[in-house]
Amino acid sequence: MKPIDDRIAWLLESTTPSIVHQTLADPALCAAPAAKIRSAKAKVMRVGAVPAILARQSGGGKWKIDRGYYGPKFYSTHWSMMLLTELGVEGTDRGFRRGAEYMLDATEKEARDSMDRKIPDWSCFWGNLQKYASHAGLSDDPRAGQVAEYLAMAMNDGPCACRINGGKACAWGVIRTLWGFAAVPKKNRTGTIDHAIRKGIRFLLEEGRLEAADYPVRPNTRINPMWFKLSFPLFYHADILFALRVLDDLEALDHRGARSALDWLEGRRGPNGRWKGSSPFRTRTWKEMGAPEETHRWVTLQAMRVLNHAGRKA
Repeated sequence: MKPIDDRIAWLLESTTPSIVHQTLADPALCAAPAAKIRSAKAKVMRVGAVPAILARQSGGGKWKIDRGYYGPKFYSTHWSMMLLTELGVEGTDRGFRRGAEYMLDATEKEARDSMDRKIPDWSCFWGNLQKYASHAGLSDDPRAGQVAEYLAMAMNDGPCACRINGGKACAWGVIRTLWGFAAVPKKNRTGTIDHAIRKGIRFLLEEGRLEAADYPVRPNTRINPMWFKLSFPLFYHADILFALRVLDDLEALDHRGARSALDWLEGRRGPNGRWKGSSPFRTRTWKEMGAPEETHRWVTLQAMRVLNHAGRKA
């Protein structure tokens, strides 16, 4: 296999097996043999962050450090499941699936009560839950179906109105909801989900601009500055690159409203052709996520993938 350019070689030198695998597995970046991709995928499950994080899980599916599934940030069950999904954990892994089952059980009553009261909130949380439950192959589970129904209701109300945003529509919530829906196999998407996806894309790309983030905010406040940074990992928040990744998953990068955001992303590329990344929660999550250079690699990989998938040579 011959690397496309020195940036691909740099990505393949990563000490993070997930970066190596995701680089090799994308034909827009590498023409890797199938056997090499399989070998890299197997290493994800044997070496580095994925097995280290799974090793802290209890037999019941939650993480031993838990003070409730949401705390402490960003180590407990919800956040660890998000990280594992981003790292490309095998969805059929017994521990990962057990974690998804635990979360669906732990939130089932809360989701049902919120549905009954018709008070949508915390779309970012529910979208992330939908994402890793689907990654675990549970999108057709009735409990995950209830989460999807809740998210569709939230998208149609606001969209994704949130008390933290003063009851206004929340762009982070919209993006995280779309993130969850993108993981639901197309055969399992109802008409309601498809409608919610269209509404979310319209909100992001027609009613506002990703590169300007001119979305509703509370009075006398402004958009969170993390929106304009390129970060990895992200947890409850979103940035422009993450929004473009979600649109890529939904095959919506050809929307005219995405062009200026893609231009913005191209403009953030350094003279060496790479992107610099930030990790705002580095000291508050598992140390196995790696050193700062690994963050730069993650962001460069994701930016190159988005731009190549959009038909722009990264």
